[in-house]
Amino acid sequence: MQEDWLKRWQEGRIGFHRDTVHPLLERYWPELQVAQGTKVLVPLCGKTLDMRWLKEHQHPVLGIEMSEQAIEQFVAEGNGDVARYRQAGFGVLRQGSIELWCGDFFHFHVEQAAEIGAFYDRAALIALPEATRQRYAFHLAQLIPPGGKGLLISLTRQDEGGPPFHVEADEVQRLFSPNFTVAHFQDGERGPDGFRESCWALQRRGPGDS
Repeated sequence: MQEDWLKRWQEGRIGFHRDTVHPLLERYWPELQVAQGTKVLVPLCGKTLDMRWLKEHQHPVLGIEMSEQAIEQFVAEGNGDVARYRQAGFGVLRQGSIELWCGDFFHFHVEQAAEIGAFYDRAALIALPEATRQRYAFHLAQLIPPGGKGLLISLTRQDEGGPPFHVEADEVQRLFSPNFTVAHFQDGERGPDGFRESCWALQRRGPGDS
């Protein structure tokens, strides 16, 4: 899967990338009531403009992306000086209040996540095959502190292709409900490509939460 992902960026096969901010982020992020200044984790972030939207709404952002090419394109298309350094085995680029960690999401551990208080997933869960999605949900739960909130966008499709992969509502519940409260915001209209997105609010459970 990693090789295919990197090859997509190398060949410019990035039809999943949006040239505008995702409307579900604009519509529903305010409803989470995440405090300004809360750092937001964006797994498998690509070069999404959604990170700039979060920054403009007073959230420091930590994106994790395997493709160095995606990260370089993101900072090249932005404004401001870029700092480069290495930390915990990752190459890190920082531009303003956005830091991008180049490497495997599953190698990012809680020690590096100390400042993270929220997350946004538009393209991580649905980029992973079924066998890896359980591991992703568990690892995400280790990185988000009790009470931490997140916005998740899942996708269903009429064929069996992917990525992005088909993820039903009951799978979202099954994957995340052991560690998060899960609330459904909206199902979108099915597009001409056969894709339909769904939007979810998640909040990390703490000790004793039912």
